[in-house]
This record gives sequence, structure tokens and C-alpha cells, in this order.
Amino acid sequence: MDGRNQSVVSEFVLLGLCHSWNIQLLLLMSFFVLYLIIVSGNIGIVILIITDSHLHSPMYFFLANLSFVDMWLSSVTTPKMITDFLRENKTISFGGCMCQILFVHFVGGGEMVLLVIMAYDRYVAICKPLQYSTIMSLQKCIGLVVTSWTIGFVHAMSQMIAIVQLPFCGPRDIDSFFCDIPLVIKLACMDSYNLEILMNGDSGILAMTCFILLLISYTYILLTVQQSSKTGASKALSTCTAHITVVVLFFGPCIFIYVWPLSITWMDKFLAVFYSVITPLLNPAIYTLRNKEMKNAMKRFRSYYRDSNVNV
Repeated sequence: MDGRNQSVVSEFVLLGLCHSWNIQLLLLMSFFVLYLIIVSGNIGIVILIITDSHLHSPMYFFLANLSFVDMWLSSVTTPKMITDFLRENKTISFGGCMCQILFVHFVGGGEMVLLVIMAYDRYVAICKPLQYSTIMSLQKCIGLVVTSWTIGFVHAMSQMIAIVQLPFCGPRDIDSFFCDIPLVIKLACMDSYNLEILMNGDSGILAMTCFILLLISYTYILLTVQQSSKTGASKALSTCTAHITVVVLFFGPCIFIYVWPLSITWMDKFLAVFYSVITPLLNPAIYTLRNKEMKNAMKRFRSYYRDSNVNV
């Protein structure tokens, strides 16, 4: 196929979550409120960790980065979805579609690696407490975070190099609320079966590798501490429960989208919403409600704010 036919499609049509106007208005209000909570909640965690000296430790350094990543991941797709509820023609330019694919996989891939890093941090803290400050130095923590971003970027670019060169000359309807690789590949004017397997395999390998490493890490933590004392095992379980909950909520949808795709339209949309909206929403709640130090930090922040108002 010659180059003139490869760029015929200048925009795609997003079919969204539903077609009923009344339901779209309800979804508009719901997702607008949820997005405000996501942004304010994650920004609140970042500010709290930066301003409270009691939270200046590797665990909370990684948590602040996770909150930033969650906020960014949701911001790639949610604002566009909200504005599309008000539009009859839900279109997205070719460049905008490619940008969504790039940033979803860049940020999503980085978050997968970051969750593995957080599991490693908990392993060192619980299994090697005397060496913790030496092993998890500030320089190493920064290096680990940079590594997560680098892997996410390499993963995203490996996908983009293949996708951006595909010939799009016919169908342009994407049955979702944002552009994602499996749906966009199907619109290419060529036999895309092998490429679809390759792209899903690329994402699947990253997701499954990180997920297996996380399972091994947390299993090793619990088994190691259980051998020491039941009290220690209980403490370790309490410390890791929040992390494990976030891992399951994040990796569950990713695995079913890229590793074992269900190919059921309503289920794919539900998983996409869960991945891009619900998980970033739940992470702040999970880490703050189950974390005593975060609760104390919020109390200190409220007390400081109250005292400042009184002095004024």
C-alpha cells in the first residue's frame, strides 16, 4: 500500500460508554466528582508527604510518586471522557489518539515497576531492618524511581513505533472512551492479527513479570517474618495489606485487558474505567485509612492549619 493511503484517517470517533443521553448526564456528574476527588486526594498526599518531616522516609517517597503517577494516569483519559459526555460527535484527532496511547502505556508501565519497587522497599524494611537506612539511601530511591520512569518510557515507545506507522484508511469508530492499542490496531487497513498478539504480548510480559515479582516479594516477606514470631507476622501483614490491595486492584484489569482479553465490549469498558478511574481513586483512601502515620500526619496538618487561623 503506497504512502498516500496510509494517512487518510485524520481523526477517530470514540463511541463512549453508552448512547443514552440521560445516562450520559448521570455519568458526567459522577465522573466529574470522582475526578475532582482523584486530583485533590493525590495532590493532598503529595503535599502532606513533602511538608511533614515525619514522612520523609523511602516508603512515603515512593507513595508520593505513586500518587503523582495515579493522578497523571487518570488525567490522560478522564477529562476527555467527561467533556465527551456533552458532545454529540465524540471525535479525537489522530495525534491526540497517539498521545493517549503513549501516555497511558508510559505512565501505566512506570506504575507497574514502581509497585515492584515499593514491594522491595517493604522487603528491606521488614526482613533487613538494621540495614534499611543504608540500603534504601536517598540516592538509591531516586535511582529506582528514575528506573521506573525509564522502563515505562521504553515500553510506551516500543508500542508507538509500531502503531504510528500503521495504515488507517477506512473504519474509524473506537468502541471505548479512549484510544487503546487493541482497539486501534483493529482499525488498520491490513491483517493486524500478528501485530495485535505482539503488542498485547509486550504489555502482557511487563504486567505478568511485575505481578509475579510482587507475589514472590510479599510471599517471601510474610514467610520470613512468620518464622520469627507471630507478632511480627501480624505486623508485617498489617503493613503490607495496603500494598497488596493496590497491586490486585491495579494488575487485575491490566491482565484481563492485555494477557487474557475477554473480548466482551461491556466488560472491556468496565475494566478500562476501573484501571483509569477507580484505582487512582481508591489508592489515596487505601493508604490513608489503613496507615497510622498518614492519619497522624493529617491530624498534625489540621492542627497546624487551625493554630495558624487562630493566630491570624
